[in-house]
Amino acid sequence: MTPIDYSIVCIYMLIIIIAGVLLQQRAAKNIDTYFLGGRKLPWWVLGSSGMAANVDISGTMINTALIYSLGVMGFYVELRGGVVLILAFLLVFMGKWNRRSGVMTLAEWMYLRFGSGKQGDLARLISAIASIILTIALISYFAIASGKFAGEFLGMDWRLAATLMIIIAASYTVASGLYAVVWIDLMQSAIILGVALFIVFMAMTQVNFPGLDAPLVTSIPALNGETATVQTTYGEWTSIVPKMTLDFEGPYAIFNLFGVAISFYLMKAILEGFGGGNSYMAQRYFAAKDEREAGLISLLWTVLLAFRWPLTGALALFGVHYGIEHAVIADPEMVVPTVINTYLPIGLKGLVIAGFIAAAMSTVDATVNAGASYWVKDIYQAYINPKASEKKLMLQSKLGTILLLLIGLLLSFTVRNINEIWGWTMMGIASGILVPQLMRWYWWRFNGFGFAAGTFTGLIAAIATKLLVPEVQDYTLFIYSSALSFVGCIIGTYLTPATDDEVLSKFYKVTRPFGLWGKFKLELPEQQQRSVRAENQRDIVSIFMAVPWQITLFLSAMMIVYKRWDQFVILGSICALLSVGLYFNWFRHLKAEKADI
Repeated sequence: MTPIDYSIVCIYMLIIIIAGVLLQQRAAKNIDTYFLGGRKLPWWVLGSSGMAANVDISGTMINTALIYSLGVMGFYVELRGGVVLILAFLLVFMGKWNRRSGVMTLAEWMYLRFGSGKQGDLARLISAIASIILTIALISYFAIASGKFAGEFLGMDWRLAATLMIIIAASYTVASGLYAVVWIDLMQSAIILGVALFIVFMAMTQVNFPGLDAPLVTSIPALNGETATVQTTYGEWTSIVPKMTLDFEGPYAIFNLFGVAISFYLMKAILEGFGGGNSYMAQRYFAAKDEREAGLISLLWTVLLAFRWPLTGALALFGVHYGIEHAVIADPEMVVPTVINTYLPIGLKGLVIAGFIAAAMSTVDATVNAGASYWVKDIYQAYINPKASEKKLMLQSKLGTILLLLIGLLLSFTVRNINEIWGWTMMGIASGILVPQLMRWYWWRFNGFGFAAGTFTGLIAAIATKLLVPEVQDYTLFIYSSALSFVGCIIGTYLTPATDDEVLSKFYKVTRPFGLWGKFKLELPEQQQRSVRAENQRDIVSIFMAVPWQITLFLSAMMIVYKRWDQFVILGSICALLSVGLYFNWFRHLKAEKADI
């Protein structure tokens, strides 16, 4: 990097710190403004912020590494979390269900679902603890990737670079809460979008696209920390039709039963979608003005996130091109910094690096702000100091933010690579809490004791399996974590009394989900029963369109970068037809559904 590039990066960092300080007054009123922005934030700000929070440098590096090594098949691997398929479910019904709940955190939501008695308390406490553990794991994941990325350009050890990134993110997140997070994310999303379009344009104009039979060489991690080369062709590398089996050694051996692995990743993504999402995603719907805007948040979030895949596809293409012109990039996780160092001119390099730093910051700030809310609202205020003043709650908000960042940073120093921590977080910890999050929406008999038991056993299974069998495959980890969690849910539910009918009735009338709600549906007036039934039926039909719509939207954007017009026509046509179906079955009903409340 030249002095000009360093200056651009430094100016960007200074701007976001100043912005965070200036926004402090707007966020300092109480914890509602600190964590939800007073529920007055515009939908387009929340949607843009959501996109920025998902386009992290960690995900960009691992997504690029997977596509570089496996070709377009790497996209299917990221069904485990990187595709963010949960957005389809938030788009259709989960977003509005979360908004109807009227709570601040997913843990506080437990009182609405299970009551404020013993089972509600237990469910709330275990939910808060699980969310905090997941937050720490995610911060660790973000820290190692941002550290490796920034360290490459700043000429320092990745641990020192990660520490610097965490300190900068903390500077405005601690000061101003969600106000700073979303408004700074809005600025960062514009930078990220500009960077994505610029790199895509470069790839399409500077790389000579070979014929489909032209040979390509990539690499994958092998045993003992070494790498192995992979021989393929351009047509095979860009094909949207995945292989069912592969033949790798080392860390990528977990993908050898590719069809099986992808099936589990897709299953996990669908179950997660029906479960309602994690803390920082749900937070944006809790902060929405109303349920109609919750739908618009999801729509904008998904469309903007579609730019992530042509970006990673272009970076991977440059990585392959580098191998042809120079030498094969041995470490797939270093494709992004190698491409930036090689292909970007002075000045633009600094701007692009600032854009990727923006991606890292936006993800860390969103995650830690949501995670800190569980400490303040669901542990400190609920159980330690129920009569705490707003001043004390604000202090705990800031202390909790700092502590979570520090623990996550220290944990990152023990992790070997990005894919390792990402796979364990998504297929272990997230899968361990997936089943109880799912069952809480759709089965009236499921109670708070069952939720606590299922969450606890799922977390223990995920942690124990990783400690005892470090090289466990992702889908095996998913089976153990989710299966033991399910057993815990059933045993905990049937060995304890059901939730009070009064609590269940209130919950159903407020959120109106589909599922096994029996007599509580019949308590509604006949006209409202018909309205809810029609809404539920539309939502069920719409989700079968929304999931393939999101996948084809992302894949068709990648095909433009690779100039695979044959595959683009197929994917684009499917996406267009599904868009029409979603318009008539979902979008045009947003206003009507709002009026029915």
